[in-house]
Amino acid sequence: MQPRVDFYTASPEALKAMIALETAVSKLPLEMSLIELVKLRASQINGCAFCVDMHAADARKAGETERRLYAVSVWREAPFFTPRERAALAWTESLTRLSETHAPDEDYVQLSAEFSASEMVDLTVAISTINSWNRLAVGFRKMPKE
Repeated sequence: MQPRVDFYTASPEALKAMIALETAVSKLPLEMSLIELVKLRASQINGCAFCVDMHAADARKAGETERRLYAVSVWREAPFFTPRERAALAWTESLTRLSETHAPDEDYVQLSAEFSASEMVDLTVAISTINSWNRLAVGFRKMPKE
């Protein structure tokens, strides 16, 4: 695939806002391991090779195991995830596929059983942010380095 536009240089002000949002997400009081799983799963769904590569590497650097990383795409069938992680991954899928799912009540009930109200909002902002990055990277064909 051929890269299209370098979105960092094409619109520095827009990217400044995205970077500020990403910085805010990194300071939210959620487990970084959980955030990396969410970023990885949304990026898998959106077909973002750049973000899958980056977040798998970031998760490994943060101590995530290869076994769990390989299982993120099949987390429902894999026994390696906690109830909290499962709730976050279900919510990630629901919001990433919003036009198909409409954020079903069953996913919200699972989420609210594992997260406080503020954590649910924080997680939703993190999911929204990675989906925005995915749209930039996929739309403009940002590629991982070999």
